[in-house]
Amino acid sequence: MRISISHHTVRKGFILKTTYYQVHLDVFFSHEELQVIRQRKLAKTKLLDRRPANARVDDRDEKFELRLQDLMRASADTFLCATPSAAKIYEEELLAALAQVKLWIGDNAEVGSRTVVEF
Repeated sequence: MRISISHHTVRKGFILKTTYYQVHLDVFFSHEELQVIRQRKLAKTKLLDRRPANARVDDRDEKFELRLQDLMRASADTFLCATPSAAKIYEEELLAALAQVKLWIGDNAEVGSRTVVEF
């Protein structure tokens, strides 16, 4: 799994322009990792709960969840943050979650073997 994260400054709005700090995430899975995800049906697994800076109050939280299937697409995942600090914190959360995903995919690759323990 190869991960690429970049930060961009974006101004949005027609009349009242607001500056947001956008985090782009590209994840490239190996063929073996994609095969494990497909065989074990792991694509709908939720990785992060998140809410962008431009979200409305009445938007449902499920709309913004980051799932493994979102990362399997060829396009980059983008997320808007209100401050540069929030963007850096989000990047740290992404890296922690993706490190767990890498371990988790490796654990799902093979069935466990027999273990004998004597007490």
